[in-house]
Amino acid sequence: MSVLDGIPIDLSIVLGSTNIPVRQLLKMSRGAMIPFDCDHNDPTLVYVNNQLVAHGKILVDGELMSLEITEVVQRVP
Repeated sequence: MSVLDGIPIDLSIVLGSTNIPVRQLLKMSRGAMIPFDCDHNDPTLVYVNNQLVAHGKILVDGELMSLEITEVVQRVP
């Protein structure tokens, strides 16, 4: 067992984002579409502990989804 095994991290995979009023969100029903501020060719963003660490691409194979890391973001000191 590694000493790193017990360290929790917060990992977020961001496909896109949008701003909509709460009243609009509450009116939505099952199957409603929410448009994002990105194109399907735009990279997926990977955040670790709220810091951008990589860009990636979502891959779908049948019922399985995975993330391919396409670029690791260099940290600015």
